[in-house]
Amino acid sequence: MMDPRTRCDRTAAWQLLGAHFEKTGHGFNVRGAFADDGERFARFSQQAPLVFADLSKNLIDLKTRELLTQLAREAGLEAYRDAMFAGEPINNTENRAVMHWLLRSPANAQVANEGIAASLAEVHDTLDAMLEIAERVRADDAITDIVNIGIGGSDLGPAMAVKALEGFAHPGKTLHFISNVDGMELGSVLRKIRPESTLFLIASKTFTTAETMLNAHAARRWFLANGGSVERDAKRSLSKHFIALTTNLTAASEFGIDTTLGFWDWVGGRYSMWSAIGLPIAIAIGEQHFREMLRGAHLMDEHFRTAPLESNLPVRLGLLDVWYRNFHGFTSRSIAPYSHGLRRLPAYLQQLEMESNGKGVDAQGEVLPYATSPVIWGEPGTNGQHAFFQMIHQGPDIVPVEFIALREGGHDLPDHHPRLLANALAQAQALMVGRPGSSGHSYFTGNRPSTFLVLERLDPASFGALIALYEHRVFTSGAIWGIDSFDQWGVELGKVLAKELEPLLAAGDSEQLDPSTAGLLHYLQSHEK
Repeated sequence: MMDPRTRCDRTAAWQLLGAHFEKTGHGFNVRGAFADDGERFARFSQQAPLVFADLSKNLIDLKTRELLTQLAREAGLEAYRDAMFAGEPINNTENRAVMHWLLRSPANAQVANEGIAASLAEVHDTLDAMLEIAERVRADDAITDIVNIGIGGSDLGPAMAVKALEGFAHPGKTLHFISNVDGMELGSVLRKIRPESTLFLIASKTFTTAETMLNAHAARRWFLANGGSVERDAKRSLSKHFIALTTNLTAASEFGIDTTLGFWDWVGGRYSMWSAIGLPIAIAIGEQHFREMLRGAHLMDEHFRTAPLESNLPVRLGLLDVWYRNFHGFTSRSIAPYSHGLRRLPAYLQQLEMESNGKGVDAQGEVLPYATSPVIWGEPGTNGQHAFFQMIHQGPDIVPVEFIALREGGHDLPDHHPRLLANALAQAQALMVGRPGSSGHSYFTGNRPSTFLVLERLDPASFGALIALYEHRVFTSGAIWGIDSFDQWGVELGKVLAKELEPLLAAGDSEQLDPSTAGLLHYLQSHEK
């Protein structure tokens, strides 16, 4: 595929943004901007599908917004977006289409061509099969524990979603997520469960992922050593208590698994919670709510696909990220969800954004002369207020903050919700206004940027829309930077070296290693002895 993009630093808008920043960016004052424009909140906020966004506390004016939109057009964002929705192989380093959006398209959706229509039919066949399995597990009172063994996208997305939607979860099922090869994680779960009442989900597209398969084989040994189930035949017992989420049917069968659900090479791991990888979510919340989650994501997909750039929320957020990273030079962004249900969202977004856009070369392999992904980090409010918010308010580095709040709280202790909202609003206000006239230890500069996102409530549809919003936001900034947001070559080198190091660690052979690694290896071996 011919890349329709022009790299951002080769556009006229990029140069104009640089000049505009030099003229007004250094001294831009949000408090003054509100004083000068009584309509600023209305101009810099918008309602998107199931998500309201207030961008008015950010370091932007109307000229900045105009030039950023011009940048998106000159960089070819619209053509690149349309190429994704047309099923073209925009993941150019792996020559793959990028169609995670198809996973949440209705069965009767109008699509670009016959090839995508055929893929959509396969998607719904797999979806129906997955949801049938989920409902069967939910109805089986003998199964009380479901252990999902995966890593990366096969763990972070489903684990986050199950926690976010625990208010809709089956009360008789406990979900466990295993990803770490530290035996303490799997061991701590195995001590709490019984083989006869446990279902293991092994999530690995190739069924060769080293970390996942190490844990999977350990779980299999434990299962068989502890009686497995009432079945006398070990293979029948395994097939009843293990399901594989994989495309490698042969390897799954050799492991002893008969029930498998697959997905496609156009689904990246960090975009896969909508696919068969979402089986633990479906078991937790059931078919109807899983379909509602897909519906919310599809609403955001359509907004991203069709809304003008000026009123396209994922585009506006992605362009804001470019403005902060490349012109202000901000190196990180903090995520502060004021919702216990979204407590794992920052960890999920770390992978989504930094694995997608943490690249130093463009899609053609040319070294970039500008920065890309910021560091993404955070914790739920109100805990963050008593931890890192000190630095955000008074530290020397400017860290844009993203607040996420719910207009309606949950059913538990509803009188707590106004206090929670007051905390979120107060923190955003304090970052902006500071403490004028103060000095010394009580001095707050203010003028520190934040974005405020609001969901009506934390239900499956709103949650789906929120995650799709972040996916398309990452797409936008990656498109502007001219990178391939859908490969992850940086993940591979450590895996290769770990495979080489493991036998050396056992044998004590360090001749081929660098001095530091050799020294650590010798220390670990001597300590072990």
